[in-house]
Amino acid sequence: MSSVLHATALSKHYGKQAAVDRVNLEIQPGRIVGLMGPNGAGKTTALKAILGLTDFDGDLRVLGRDPRRERDRIMEEVCFIADVAVLPKWLKVRQALDYVQGVHPRFDRARAEAVLAKSDVRMTAKVGELSKGMVTQLHLALVMAIDARLLVLDEPTSGLDPKASNEFSELILGIAREGAAILMATHDLYRAKETGTRIGIMREGVLRAQYTAAELSHTALEQAYLEQMQD
Repeated sequence: MSSVLHATALSKHYGKQAAVDRVNLEIQPGRIVGLMGPNGAGKTTALKAILGLTDFDGDLRVLGRDPRRERDRIMEEVCFIADVAVLPKWLKVRQALDYVQGVHPRFDRARAEAVLAKSDVRMTAKVGELSKGMVTQLHLALVMAIDARLLVLDEPTSGLDPKASNEFSELILGIAREGAAILMATHDLYRAKETGTRIGIMREGVLRAQYTAAELSHTALEQAYLEQMQD
């Protein structure tokens, strides 16, 4: 099975400071990988390299391509959610679907509408009228309706209440079951254990350990993770 993402000695320096330091990471189709660590650990910088938003050292292949030279081709099959606050508050839900339908040839509007029909998000509502959990549902409905092979999420559950977090988990598990790979940077240990196939722990730019969700549920390993998170 070909890897969706393969990184060997992935590094990013700002002057003499290593934001990402020789990270090795591989993700197969249908897998969910949680990337965890304190603020400043290098998680977001690693995601930027994967998305072709910053240069890097080492070898990195996303869908078999180099993000430095083939970003446009990669982004045809990759979806990214950085922050649910990016949608303008005046935009109606229906207009958001109209926009994505107009700009993305792989968008299936009927599928997005089916996902939203299971939620409390009304098609006539404005983004500014939605709770943060509902806005996250809208983002994920848009993403799920695109035939993407890799979904990249940066702190997707930040600020969500328990109900919205559970709905989020169900949505991304459904995406993975359909064969897409998911890379999720998060501080939410519970959510990462619940949804992740594998969990990597970063600190000071270094990917210090990788566990399966079952391993991290072991008390001693969970304590080791909490110690890594301490400043």
